[in-house]
Amino acid sequence: MYAAYCSETYPKQFIKTDMGKKVKKDEKPPPDDVFDPLLVESRQAGTVVLMLSSPEEDVQAKACEAIYKYVDKCDENKKQLLDLNAIEALLPLLQSEDRIVRRNACMAVSVMTAHPEVRKKLRKNEEAIPAMITLLAPEEDTVVHEFCALGLSQMAIEFSSKAVIFENNGIEPLVKCLSSSDPDVQKNAIETLAQLLLDYQTRAAIKDCDGLSPMLELLKSEFSIIQKLALLALDRASQDDFVAHPEWNDLHVMAVMVLANLLEDHESLELVKETGTLKRLVALITDQPPPEEEAKGGGGKGGKAEKGGSRAAKKSAKDGGKTSRGKKSSEEKEESVPGEAIIPTLPDVKMCAAKAIARSARSAENRKILHEQEAEKMLIHLLAHESTEVQTAAAQALGIMSENLLTKDSIREWEGVQPLVKLLNSDNGDVKEAASLALANLTANNSTNCHDISNFGGIDALIHTLADAREEAVAKNACCLTNMATEEALRSDAQNKHIVVKLIEPLKSKNTNVQSKCSLAVAAFVCDVDSRSDFRNNGGIEYLITLLHSGNDEVRRNSSWAIAVCAVDEQTASEVCKLGGMSVLQEIQVSGTRRNPFADVALQNLLNSNLSAKYSLTGALSSTNIILDGFYDAGQLRPGSQFLSLEDYCKQELHDKRPVLLVNAKPESAPKESQSQADAEMAKDSSKTSVSGKSSRTGRETKAPSPPKSKAQKEKEEKQREEEIQAQLQREAENQSTTDNKPFEMPCDSNLCQYLEEITEKIQPLQTTREQVIALAQYVSDHMGGPIEKGELANFSYELPISQIRYEMKSNVVPIGKIKTGIHIHRALLFKVLADRIAVGCTLNRGEYNLAWNEVMLPDSDDTPGAPKFPPRTFVVDLVHCPDERSAEEIICLDMLKEEIMHSSNYIARPVTSSWVLRKGEALIDL
Repeated sequence: MYAAYCSETYPKQFIKTDMGKKVKKDEKPPPDDVFDPLLVESRQAGTVVLMLSSPEEDVQAKACEAIYKYVDKCDENKKQLLDLNAIEALLPLLQSEDRIVRRNACMAVSVMTAHPEVRKKLRKNEEAIPAMITLLAPEEDTVVHEFCALGLSQMAIEFSSKAVIFENNGIEPLVKCLSSSDPDVQKNAIETLAQLLLDYQTRAAIKDCDGLSPMLELLKSEFSIIQKLALLALDRASQDDFVAHPEWNDLHVMAVMVLANLLEDHESLELVKETGTLKRLVALITDQPPPEEEAKGGGGKGGKAEKGGSRAAKKSAKDGGKTSRGKKSSEEKEESVPGEAIIPTLPDVKMCAAKAIARSARSAENRKILHEQEAEKMLIHLLAHESTEVQTAAAQALGIMSENLLTKDSIREWEGVQPLVKLLNSDNGDVKEAASLALANLTANNSTNCHDISNFGGIDALIHTLADAREEAVAKNACCLTNMATEEALRSDAQNKHIVVKLIEPLKSKNTNVQSKCSLAVAAFVCDVDSRSDFRNNGGIEYLITLLHSGNDEVRRNSSWAIAVCAVDEQTASEVCKLGGMSVLQEIQVSGTRRNPFADVALQNLLNSNLSAKYSLTGALSSTNIILDGFYDAGQLRPGSQFLSLEDYCKQELHDKRPVLLVNAKPESAPKESQSQADAEMAKDSSKTSVSGKSSRTGRETKAPSPPKSKAQKEKEEKQREEEIQAQLQREAENQSTTDNKPFEMPCDSNLCQYLEEITEKIQPLQTTREQVIALAQYVSDHMGGPIEKGELANFSYELPISQIRYEMKSNVVPIGKIKTGIHIHRALLFKVLADRIAVGCTLNRGEYNLAWNEVMLPDSDDTPGAPKFPPRTFVVDLVHCPDERSAEEIICLDMLKEEIMHSSNYIARPVTSSWVLRKGEALIDL
């Protein structure tokens, strides 16, 4: 506080110290004729506007800065300062000699141009825009360039301002600003040029100023707004088709890249179409003159042509005063005549053009527009180019455009299929991959294209390419072949060329796309017995089962579908089960994340083709599951255990578990000669007497002793005996080897053959299904030990006879016909086997504790004329018990008491509803 008091009490040249002494400062006092500095604080905008007229540059600079901050807040402030005539005061400051004053004044004016009234005021002042253009000089600050370009971008909104900027040579400094290191300068400059390029004069001037290259460089900017504005500017600059000028070959590639970006947008593509740029691009790429539009009198197109002609005239007149490059192009235009040949473009330009069309064709709307402009013709033309990169780009574009239905037909009509097929034989992997993509899309839901590809030898080329190292090419070829498999003739042709064998190798790929597409192709081609046999014999089933473990959902779905198609064949289904495919499908079925409908279908087809496995897993066979020879009942399969084949069960050693019941009604083959001639000779040699010889009567030695043998004779006899022993051992080894290599043969069941003959003769001729069921039930019961009284099932001895059969056969597999004393599981199986052979529909169901039963569907037995008819009912066939008396309590309801029937040897009385139990040998009782 004291120091503050001293500073106010004493003159500034003295300072009072703490000791009370005054010390003179070093500073010299200002001259007497100089006004002391005055600090003014103003809160009114009008006061600041008045300060702009001050002759002091420092005051002007601060006033301009204050106005800039004020008008940057809102549009109302801009309008207020306009009413205070701030524009008239600011414009002269744009030409001030002080750099700070020019900078601050430029900032204030440029921000105020955002208001339309301010722009209107500036347009009336002829010095406003030229002053702003002057500030774009290279020696000015970057901030000045930024705000001047901003002000010009606002002014260029109106057409009259565009003309003023062009007349005052504002294009060139703006183009130079595009190369600035400041992104704000770049953004404002390219935005101004984008506005100016709406005028044809600016489009001509921008080329003379070499403005296209800086614009293209801005596409590499890290700021998206600059990229968008650059694309917009280039779009407007390209309306005069600078791509077709050979003297600008260095810009063609980048220009086409810009078109690629523009063509992705539907509105931009419409604009390119309306201006005719797309047709000129097509003509440029194909090295053909652009198509001339037909003149239509009084039409809109005629007006457009006239307008374009006037613009061209103005442009040529303007070009007369330009640089030598502009004069050269103008002279070439004047000398050119309609229809002159276009100079062939560079391969890179053609490649970029094809890629541009491919990128644009990703949209369905764009594909329609490109088809209307006949872009397919250009792409087909490029397929014959010598550059592989051009061929690849063209084939890819055709592949993407082929997603349009009309394009598929157009490519075929313009003979584009044959070049694509030829490209499949190319040595370049990219070309083959692109051609495969195009053919895959062309054949999707188009049978005509499929036949065309076949006519040009496409099937051979596609199958050959399945062994290619490019995995994506293999995937696309597999997809194309799958599409062609919908035509039966083409599918047969491919099958004759062993396509299923060729598809096995790609299944080993680690690429999920290849695995998926090839699995789908396998499903399309293994639809007949021969193809399934080839695929199975060449080990293809194993790789399909391996793909079921894939973590890719599509691979699992397609491999499951392929197994579902293969599983309709009994031998293939057995092979799948043998390789563990059923276990994998069961795991997928119970999984919460891996389950899919195709796996369910595959498992169902697998079980339907392997009824033995189905019965062991599900415990039920429907009436449509016909039991044939080779069926065996191995019992209920425990969870996690593997289902074995019949051969595996036959090779097992005898055990004390339940036997495997076999159904085999095939007649026994003719017995072969039991002993060969060599065996007979061996038996004859073994029956000879010893060397010492005995009498046939007395057994004593003869009195006449044999003459003594020499040592050589003894050695000869010993050697002969050793040779005989070796020959015998060799024959035994050969017989054992023949037995081991002999294919597996199921045990024959002569009794079952006899059963079939008897029921075919006696039961099948019966009139009604009811009579056949009753007679067959009686037949089965009689041949399985007869009826068993209730409560006596535990005393019924059936295990010992079956064990004797197993011991005699030295096997755990017992033919069902050899069993003479059986219970539920034996009788129900025999009933199902016999019923299927005489076309009586019945089911086979397994319960617990060796229980099984059959269900049949029987119609109403009331044949009275006029009586109501009801749908068939389900009956359970009783093959074990035969009650002495018929009563209501002995007829059991299927729906209510099935569980008790299956778990008890006695039937329990319950009321009857809609289902009945049919007992053998009895007439049905309808309560």
